[in-house]
Amino acid sequence: MSRSSLPCHLGARHVGARHVGAGAFGVLLLAACFALRPAAKAQAPIRVSVNEVIVPVTATDDKGRYISDLTKSDFHIFDENKEQRIDFFSHEQSQPVVIGFLIDTSNGMKIHWDKYKEAATDLMLNLLPGDPKYSGYLITYGNEPQLVADTSSDSEKMVEKMSRMKPAGGSALFDAIYAACTERKTINGEPYEPRRVIVVIGDGHDTASKKSLAEVIEIAQRNLVTVYAMSTVAFGFHSDGEDNLTQLAEQTGGHVETPLNNVYKDVAGYLSQPSDDGNYALTVGTGGYTAEIVGSIFRSVASLSGDITTQYVMRYTPDIAPGTEGKVFRHIRVSVDLASAQLRYRKGYYPAPASASK
Repeated sequence: MSRSSLPCHLGARHVGARHVGAGAFGVLLLAACFALRPAAKAQAPIRVSVNEVIVPVTATDDKGRYISDLTKSDFHIFDENKEQRIDFFSHEQSQPVVIGFLIDTSNGMKIHWDKYKEAATDLMLNLLPGDPKYSGYLITYGNEPQLVADTSSDSEKMVEKMSRMKPAGGSALFDAIYAACTERKTINGEPYEPRRVIVVIGDGHDTASKKSLAEVIEIAQRNLVTVYAMSTVAFGFHSDGEDNLTQLAEQTGGHVETPLNNVYKDVAGYLSQPSDDGNYALTVGTGGYTAEIVGSIFRSVASLSGDITTQYVMRYTPDIAPGTEGKVFRHIRVSVDLASAQLRYRKGYYPAPASASK
């Protein structure tokens, strides 16, 4: 198999014959890697009629490094266990995308609010570098979701809005995801080109939504949205909401970053030198502690950016297997001719179009 050329993303480096890792320093280079393209026109409301199914796939090795040189012939897509013909295949690093930034502004965000606000700002500036083919929107959610900045390529506007926010109140995560799938301005060509992504920055907890987790997983799947998340659950703590983020990501093909869960894992003495601080290897309030927190969040920003920009994107027109014609939800399975590869992709889709009034 021929190797692909080294992609321009996140300062990627070649690892062996088939692997590329995303260096954290490369987030700073992301904006320079995008090619220009004419602006797309907006349209509304959001509707997806699934004649052609889009399947973004992330391929990594067992160490989480991106595999960069797979080809169309390496992949196999199964719709209800029947293999499909792949009509479209791309691994370009400059694929158009619409990214929804959903920021938790509930009371639970107060502890590390400034750091996560900075992380959200980094994601916005790097994923939306001013190129019209990269669009985004900003939804905050406390007691209810608010569309703070509608879909555009202007990341500076979103950053300016973020700078004035302060956390307070409850958390309506599910309603925010529903709003992202039904209430914003759309871009011509969605969800195929550009494809749709949501990035949640929060702890996954929901105390105020009218919608349920099952409902928002369905609306995301119907709208062919991939959900990513940066969990804000602090080191040493666990939240019932963590499972919400995991389910949203797993069912739609994304993943969850947990920057504070293992903040001390590489610090010498973490386990070997217990202390009265509860074995916190770096004392809270010190420069070392702050540096570890910031560094861990920065690495999560790099990971999310890398995942979104390094996916293989495939499309197929379903060839329906006999006996499965009437299925409301159709399951997808993707495999690849490389035993060591680990794949992330959406679990399935709804053939019927999404309804905003559901």
